[in-house]
Amino acid sequence: MDATDLKLLAALQRRADMTTQELGEHLNLSPSQAARRRARLEAQGVIAGYRARLDPARLGLDVQAFVEVQMTAHNADDAASFLRLVGTLPQVVACWTLTGDADYLLRVWCDDLAALNALIQNRLLPHPAVARVQSQIVMDQPKANAGLPLG
Repeated sequence: MDATDLKLLAALQRRADMTTQELGEHLNLSPSQAARRRARLEAQGVIAGYRARLDPARLGLDVQAFVEVQMTAHNADDAASFLRLVGTLPQVVACWTLTGDADYLLRVWCDDLAALNALIQNRLLPHPAVARVQSQIVMDQPKANAGLPLG
């Protein structure tokens, strides 16, 4: 990967919908050269995909929270069962396994506090492998989701 590849990746992190023409102009390459580089990075899996960033507020999602989940035990069956549950919950937009007190960290978006409470009380806590749930409600996001650091 060279400096031009890194510049291409940085540009696509900022604006993934760049046309081949725009990308070529940005990189001082012909559109076909820019397209070949993008295709190579996609084939190598460096570019894992493209997504549209949606505005949660315009979709009625007014509460973002991080939810820590501690399990009662640590075995493959309980973990698989819990992750199946998480997979069915559209409010959970990301899930990480952690070291420390919590076993999982969930990033969730809900319509309001009542919906967050319902998610925790009616879906997460009733799972037999869940021992404890703790949530932190996001008040503001001074730094938006940034791209990965490149070079």
